[in-house]
Amino acid sequence: MGVRPGGILARGPWDVESVEARWRDVPYAAQLHEEQAADAAIAGLADRGSPTHDGLGARLASFETVEDRLVLELEPARWALRLGSDALDSISALCAVRDAEGRWLAGRRAAWVASWPGRWALGAGGAVEVGESPATTLSRELEEEWAVQPERLSVEALVRSPNGLVLLVGMAHLPVGAEVERDPEHDAHAWWPADPEQWPHEADAPLRLMAAMLESRGGR
Repeated sequence: MGVRPGGILARGPWDVESVEARWRDVPYAAQLHEEQAADAAIAGLADRGSPTHDGLGARLASFETVEDRLVLELEPARWALRLGSDALDSISALCAVRDAEGRWLAGRRAAWVASWPGRWALGAGGAVEVGESPATTLSRELEEEWAVQPERLSVEALVRSPNGLVLLVGMAHLPVGAEVERDPEHDAHAWWPADPEQWPHEADAPLRLMAAMLESRGGR
């Protein structure tokens, strides 16, 4: 895969159990200029006080939809490759969260984090670990970032962002009375109204587009 336009690659919904991850044994072989871009990005994190540890993450090598299943072929890849201007199909999970009243959980990313510093994001999200299914990443990140477990969790879409980062997008519904506790990667959070038209000004266009996609799949 090279650089491809952003957009929806596949649409669900799928049950978590219907998402299959097949891992290649051989890691992605980055080209020299890709490694250099990753090195520069890591150095940039140090300049603004972010942790600069690197390691292996996941890259989407290919995918297919088979009947009611989504099959992902993944390969280990240097985590920092995702930080360049072309994320090279590195894959992360994004789990939007709604409470029993239909409100959306939004969190502002702390200034020190590597991705989206100072910006608001929906729910939980993070990189897929080597050997992990991205569907498992959804619930893991929800627990790590907000200390909560969903009443219902579905996988809604596979999306490629304009910068080449692939997202497995899920939707978590919380039970009545559930309370979240944010992690240090967020410095503020809020429950935005069920109707995105009533969202505050900090809800930027990509967040509204994501909500519109989820709403179109019956994400209430």
